[in-house]
Amino acid sequence: MPTAPEPAFLLHRTPYRESSALVDLLTLHHGRVRAVAHGMQRPGSKARQRLQPFTPLFVNWKGERELKRLSLLESRGQTALLAGEGLLCGLYANEIATRLLPMELPAADGFAFYAALLEALPVPQARALALRRFEWSLLDTLEATPRFVGDDGQALDPQSKYCFVAESRCFRIAESGLDGRALRYIDQGDWEHPGLAGTLKAVLRAALTPLLGVKPLRSRELMQDLALRRRRADGAPRVGGAS
Repeated sequence: MPTAPEPAFLLHRTPYRESSALVDLLTLHHGRVRAVAHGMQRPGSKARQRLQPFTPLFVNWKGERELKRLSLLESRGQTALLAGEGLLCGLYANEIATRLLPMELPAADGFAFYAALLEALPVPQARALALRRFEWSLLDTLEATPRFVGDDGQALDPQSKYCFVAESRCFRIAESGLDGRALRYIDQGDWEHPGLAGTLKAVLRAALTPLLGVKPLRSRELMQDLALRRRRADGAPRVGGAS
């Protein structure tokens, strides 16, 4: 139980019993916390108005077991106004954080990159890179970031192609696949290098997939539906979204 109000964001909310809600929160010092918000489903509940996705919150809770009881809920800023692809990217971020983070594993970097992501999502040119940084922060929290070496332990050859090996988190030479030069740019942190976005997305998706499990991501399905509707509307192929 925190000794002071804890900065937080809502990741997921579902009805619980007659008038309460079960909520998953991303908190600054305690990572993902699950709690019961009593009375939140009642008409006119102030907690219901405050506890919205993408809203900066102050929270506190009671209880030592995995399921806490929310005892304080206050807004600490404006809700990020998201629509279209930006909204779906936000839902994707919430979904993967809920799926990946164990309860109460500290994730201060993930919290910081999530806050930065919410600022970036309304800006189409900024959202993909901010999403990649958030994904990386989750992998880092889980000590599951890719290791940019070959599966033989040798440095990557910029002239070669590679595939990601989930078991070792390394890369194996392949006839086609990820460009070795692009992988080295990623390793060096030069994520804004021209033409790198596709490789960066592919690397992070390969690293995240075995951790997320076989259940499809609902947010990704919604993004694919949006892309399909756009293609039908303009009659032209369109590159997939940021997630």
